[in-house]
Amino acid sequence: MAQYNYETQSEKYDFIAGQHGGYHRHGFIDHAYLYNLYFPPEAVFTNFKNKIHDIVLNYPVAQDALAGLIGNLIHQPAERIVVGNGAAELIKILSGSISSKLIVPVPSFNEYANAAPAGQVVEFPLEYPSFQLDVDKFAAEAIRVKADIAVVVSPNNPTSMLVPKSDLIDLAQKLANHDCMLIVDESFMDFAPNPDQTTLEHEINRYPNMAILKSMSKAYGICGLRIGYMLTANLGFVEAVRKGVPIWNINGFSEEFLRILPDYRQEFVESCKQVRSDRGNLYKNLCAIQGMTVYKPDANFVFCRLPDYAQSGPEVTRRLFIEHNMYIKHLQDKTLPDSDRYIRIASRTETENCKLVEALADIIDSNRVEVS
Repeated sequence: MAQYNYETQSEKYDFIAGQHGGYHRHGFIDHAYLYNLYFPPEAVFTNFKNKIHDIVLNYPVAQDALAGLIGNLIHQPAERIVVGNGAAELIKILSGSISSKLIVPVPSFNEYANAAPAGQVVEFPLEYPSFQLDVDKFAAEAIRVKADIAVVVSPNNPTSMLVPKSDLIDLAQKLANHDCMLIVDESFMDFAPNPDQTTLEHEINRYPNMAILKSMSKAYGICGLRIGYMLTANLGFVEAVRKGVPIWNINGFSEEFLRILPDYRQEFVESCKQVRSDRGNLYKNLCAIQGMTVYKPDANFVFCRLPDYAQSGPEVTRRLFIEHNMYIKHLQDKTLPDSDRYIRIASRTETENCKLVEALADIIDSNRVEVS
């Protein structure tokens, strides 16, 4: 068994805070990472066990066949799809290799900026304190700085808010005559209300300067399998991204998952309904904490501003872990005003969510007593 260099809960927190995964090995309640707890069903793991020798001993298929498997799932031609070893691999190609000037609203998923060379990213502040995207101002800034890729995450991470579909279509049209591709990251779309009507996947053929990026880890609960894809009707853009992908970038377990996934469509739909229900109750319960600003979520997590009388986000996060063995995400590393006042809480089961809210309220209230 692996040994870890911590002896106290405080040392354990310091260790975990520097990690980017492997949390299941450390025995705490993870309200930081964002994934579907209700999928995949046990039958998927049984399938893996039954085929483990073939999966491990043979090469997986390459890009064309993988794109066909995704295409079968989302009802799109394989030629429009690039499959990545997680969305992170595709983001690295887009930000690090293809784009010479990328613009992204902030706060957002940091990897788009982190993967780009120095000086090639423009961060566009969301409206404060609503954190809504003004697409007219965003388009104007993208055109002014001569961006060749504009990124919008919808629902956004960490704010958990959708950008209206009509706004994104308007944005794509504004950028169309300026050699700027619009990347819409829909990684959390399955947790939004009416995702089939909200996604832009069905309209993708109408906007050749638009691409949809999606991490499957979140919605399908398969963080360890690492599958993501890009969808666009711009076949030249597909070719450019595919050039950055290794011939075997997806392992056999991921391939097998994509092959059997269509057999579990209904289970997936039901799992997302459960996530939305749990998330909705978590939102309501967090709203009951006096002084907390809680933003109405569209994804499977909730974005909050701590009461002014409370400790900072990093301090509250640390106390939750040390005193209650629960881990949330503070947002001090995000680009937003008063970033140390904000936290992001991933929704888990109803029972776990209720315990989290109770523990968080106790920590916040204890500080109010101390201050008064």
